[in-house]
Amino acid sequence: MRVPRRSVWRVELEVTGEVFTWRGPAPFHFVALDDDAAAELAEVATAVTYGWGMVPVRGRLGVTEFTTSLWPKEGTFYVPLKDAVRRAEGVEVGDVVTVHLHVVGL
Repeated sequence: MRVPRRSVWRVELEVTGEVFTWRGPAPFHFVALDDDAAAELAEVATAVTYGWGMVPVRGRLGVTEFTTSLWPKEGTFYVPLKDAVRRAEGVEVGDVVTVHLHVVGL
């Protein structure tokens, strides 16, 4: 389905998952979207990506709000959790958290 660049759609997702780490050149912490959320996001991703499939979002973990971009990976999308966000909410690797997301650009 082709989605116009400007749309009246509003994509909001609630993602609950375990915080995990990926240790590349610098450690990153993520929560993966479940299959349903990934499928919903995939419908609009091409309309909002700025390249490499990255999808800009506004997020909230607990009371901490942040901006980031979702990473397409292994058939889903990963929500990066910045150190400042994790520290503010006392979140560690292995914790199960709920992240509220709003796709930017729709």
